[in-house]
Amino acid sequence: MKKPGDFPKLSLGLYPTPCYPLEAVSARYGRDIWIKRDDLCGVALGGSKVRKLEYLLEEARRAGCDTVFTTGSAQSNHAALTAACAARLGMKCVLFLKGRGAAQERGNLLLDRLFGAEIRFVDTDRYAHIYDEMLALDEELSKQGRKCRAIPAGGSTPLGALGYVACAEEIAAQCDGAGRIVCAVGSGGTAAGLLLGAKLCLPGAGVAGVSVYPEAFEDIVPQLAEDAAALLDTPLVRTEGDLRIVRRIGDGYAVPNPEDAPYIEELARLEGILLDPVYTGKAWAGMMELLKAGELDGDGSIVFVHTGGAAALFAMDMPTA
Repeated sequence: MKKPGDFPKLSLGLYPTPCYPLEAVSARYGRDIWIKRDDLCGVALGGSKVRKLEYLLEEARRAGCDTVFTTGSAQSNHAALTAACAARLGMKCVLFLKGRGAAQERGNLLLDRLFGAEIRFVDTDRYAHIYDEMLALDEELSKQGRKCRAIPAGGSTPLGALGYVACAEEIAAQCDGAGRIVCAVGSGGTAAGLLLGAKLCLPGAGVAGVSVYPEAFEDIVPQLAEDAAALLDTPLVRTEGDLRIVRRIGDGYAVPNPEDAPYIEELARLEGILLDPVYTGKAWAGMMELLKAGELDGDGSIVFVHTGGAAALFAMDMPTA
């Protein structure tokens, strides 16, 4: 069996990221709750995508690519982090962002510009249309002698998911007795890596993913995990209840939920930790609702993986409950 470290990757983030108990929150809710701070990974404002990009950008670099494309919403954390990492590597970055709902240059859009990315807004809600635009630009730049690599939304590929197998290994070393790992799910790669990583180094621990995007992640996440397991030459042995996907989309992707605001404020005021209203805020609120409903009972600690996104706090108005 192979390990994530056996695959070529860049060293872009500062790992392992901190993982520690939330003492005030745990006392209030009567449950041992920890947080894994991937928002403190040392690149831009941090986040889950850097672990994936270490593999994906190294693959592009070894192929001789000088330009990378990726996509996401106007306030995509993945897009901003891809731009940051590409800048560090001296690669050109072109971001194909969903133009609908793009507002003034705030939050991650401002960061995209600071990192020197070229931004192309595409008036569509379908990624298939965006990938067609990427292909057209790839063909155009290839005629100019450039070599490009397209990175899917969220960096959610089997290779990228290995970054979160490594994250699960860190959690196993840092949190003795982790019983449930919770994360936001926007493209599936983070949850897939954690599912596989839990199988390999956290026996008995389950993964709960809070979906913030309307896709069939019950199918997407296990398939990504299975494909990542194939890279490691190991089977993905599933057990009942090892993955749970709950939806907390509200009025739509990238639209804050008023009912999440009290949970975001509570964590800020009890622990000094910021969550964004698009990804981590929805995931944290979803986790707390499950906890209050008695649906996260069981042995072991709950570990919330903070996947970044604080820039969105400065790009939209926080709702009130």
